Amino acid sequence: MSGSNISYRDRIYIVKDIILKLVERGELNQTALLSFCGLNLTKHKPILDDLESNGMINKTEEPLGKRVITKYRPTQKGIEFCRNILEPYENIFPRRKNKPRDKSKMSFLIVI
Repeated sequence: MSGSNISYRDRIYIVKDIILKLVERGELNQTALLSFCGLNLTKHKPILDDLESNGMINKTEEPLGKRVITKYRPTQKGIEFCRNILEPYENIFPRRKNKPRDKSKMSFLIVI
């Protein structure tokens, strides 16, 4: 990734973003939730599945013609987890914006 400015978000912050967005909106379909949180379905579906299996969010599937619409809602357990665990965590360890690269780790001499 030479020179790319790809930002990395820790899993804990992704979880917080998902729960907060669901609290804000009440209920979102899968596409809207992932879009609002800046996530990719292929990469981040396991996080949604983990949140559901741990009772942090509820998933419902509604048939619409030949398609099935997947919707998510926050649970009380998820809201409390966000309030009591994730918010204090982010207060102690805030997200880094535009983390400067450590040039000493990147610079080396190649002798051919």
